[in-house]
Amino acid sequence: MDSLGQRIKHLRIQADLNKAALARKVGVSDVTISYWESGAIKQIGHERLVALADALGCTLAQLLEGDARLKPTPLYLRGQPPVPWLDPNANHFTLSDEILAGVDWQGECYLVTPAPGERFDYLDSGDLAAFGPTESCDQPGRYLIEGAGGLYIGQLEYGDSGELLFSSGSDATSVPIPLETTERVVGRLLARWRKDSA
Repeated sequence: MDSLGQRIKHLRIQADLNKAALARKVGVSDVTISYWESGAIKQIGHERLVALADALGCTLAQLLEGDARLKPTPLYLRGQPPVPWLDPNANHFTLSDEILAGVDWQGECYLVTPAPGERFDYLDSGDLAAFGPTESCDQPGRYLIEGAGGLYIGQLEYGDSGELLFSSGSDATSVPIPLETTERVVGRLLARWRKDSA
């Protein structure tokens, strides 16, 4: 749903109401409903919006913002920048504390999956992951890093001297190495869901 008018029409049909029935519930003429749905009238007063949401059996937020914010669509993660959440149409969502499992995160989250043909450590084809945009490593964990070779995921932690250390997920025996100065943190892997292999 792009516009308020389209959402009104969609919700009216979903509620099994014709324009005249909706008009009676809201206290306006059916011509007014037609104008709202067509976009001929773009400004609707707050009292009318509340009555409209009530008549359509939805919340005011659903009427004004639609369901897109409630149903995040996975973004494709590619090996080359930019990060997918820079897309102006990217939907962010909220993760519960139970899913975060002790990770302290207060910012936005985006649902991400590897683009077809792309390979990442810690994230297989078909997996879903929640990423939080960040430019810093505030605690040890898996982060999305942008380097000369593109975007990749690695385990980051701070060394004894305060330097940021990187280790790969492809080699469990690898010794953490200092992160190159040309590489920068662009996101944090907050949660991951594996594709069911059965």
